[in-house]
Amino acid sequence: MIPSQYQPPLPLEKLILPQGAEGAGDHMELDVLFVGAGPAGLAGAIELARLAKQDLSVGELNIGVLEKGEALGEHSLSGAVVNPRAMRELFPDLTDADFPFRRPVTKEAVYLLTSGGRVRLPTPPTMQNHGHYIASICEIVRWLGGQAEALGVNIFTGFPAAALLTDGDRVTGVRTAASGLGRDGQPLSSYMAPNDLSAKITALSEGTRGLLSQAWLEWQRVGSENPQIFALGVKEIWETKRPLDRIIHTMGWPLPNDAFGGSFCYPLEPNLVALGIVVGLDYRDAGLDVHVLLQRLKGHPLLRPYLDGGEMVEWGAKTIPEGGYYALPTRRSGDGVVLLGDAAGFVDVPSLKGIHYAMQSGMYAARAIFQALKRGDVSAGRLAEYDRLVNASYITSDLHRTRNMRLAFRDGFYAGGIKAGLMSLTGGRLPGGKIAMHADAEAPRRADGAEPFTPDGKLTFSKVDGVFKAGNTTRDTIPNHLVVGQDVTPEVARFYTHVCPAGVYEEVDGKLRVSAPNCVDCKATDVLGPRWTPREGGSGPKYKRM
Repeated sequence: MIPSQYQPPLPLEKLILPQGAEGAGDHMELDVLFVGAGPAGLAGAIELARLAKQDLSVGELNIGVLEKGEALGEHSLSGAVVNPRAMRELFPDLTDADFPFRRPVTKEAVYLLTSGGRVRLPTPPTMQNHGHYIASICEIVRWLGGQAEALGVNIFTGFPAAALLTDGDRVTGVRTAASGLGRDGQPLSSYMAPNDLSAKITALSEGTRGLLSQAWLEWQRVGSENPQIFALGVKEIWETKRPLDRIIHTMGWPLPNDAFGGSFCYPLEPNLVALGIVVGLDYRDAGLDVHVLLQRLKGHPLLRPYLDGGEMVEWGAKTIPEGGYYALPTRRSGDGVVLLGDAAGFVDVPSLKGIHYAMQSGMYAARAIFQALKRGDVSAGRLAEYDRLVNASYITSDLHRTRNMRLAFRDGFYAGGIKAGLMSLTGGRLPGGKIAMHADAEAPRRADGAEPFTPDGKLTFSKVDGVFKAGNTTRDTIPNHLVVGQDVTPEVARFYTHVCPAGVYEEVDGKLRVSAPNCVDCKATDVLGPRWTPREGGSGPKYKRM
């Protein structure tokens, strides 16, 4: 079974609209609009606001940041161990102690797991975290939001961007999603029409698998040497009885040998740990279920002693772009538009880092945007300065150095490990040449059958339990925002039930049933099956410490 054969195309006719198209309610004009209040968008807005205050030649800038979550940070999820480099550059007058980090990394360990045992491995050079900090991306985003608002940036939460507004090839802003629609798509008494936000420059900082970023790249036929590939991460936060004194990374069990991924366990406080598992979405077993793998992992003798007697207090899931250097779009700028952070693929998988790259890309975008506004020229030629800044930076050099390490695991865990080791020793020079990849949805799947799993409600939990712990209170009468392809077979329906960590899909009497309110916007099936589209603002998870 090949997932792409059942995946519908992007609905470009709904995602690319002419400026002034019918259907909008209110209209707002801005100088610059950042779409997505993650680390990339907020860092970009902060840098741009600061530049405008330092150089008054462009006058007072009206900068907006649009966020689909009801509050800042509620849709943000990461591990996370953070490299503070970009934070230090953005806030040169502050010290690391001023930043919203939980604690420095003082000890770390890497293990190869079997079902009942473990072998401690030397920490690979790419994974060494001395000088880095354990943090919650939710807390980082909320803190950055406060810094942005103090500089006069307007942050609009609860407004998902549903379409790009355009004039010819130029992006002129976005249209938000309508709210107050019933399950049949008809307006309820609470209906609010979409709003149009026009801007001289629109910065797409939507995060992983950004819908408008995908639409712009396809519309403008901007390609990459390899297609972007993704992983799915499922994460839990636990209050524990036993403290953890180091960060832990594992590989091996419970993943099969032909799947790429691993797990992490990080101490946020003496009795609060974050743990999760990340699996590349090019795995071959149609019955593989990342949420279930995490539940099995918690029973391993390495981790269970820390969890026994504790309580799972938060759950979440998110996809991660993993394609690296060869999957970067050939350009991340165009007429009136730039692409930032995860939306552009700025993630280095071997070092498990993306937050500081996202922030740095936002800062580079702000500098290019400011110069474009000074010159009164927001054309693709002028905004290409953003690409030049990124290409000359450590973002690109880091990704180039590790350009084939994730791709080497295309042929399995052990062959990939040998190749990745050679790449680490030679700075990526050996084995040489680009490793070609296919899109995740093009990877054939075999139907081996899923192993039965029954949660105990204490250590292991169902997907419904997870959605509840994600704080998801999406109303049940919301329209279905997931676009399902034609002719979905029972086999494909079962595959979707395993792909989705939130229990959105069920196979019932050979047919696919979709429970859209369960969705936590992880975008996993957007990679492999039904397309994700925006729904009314405030829907989805309400993460607090993810």
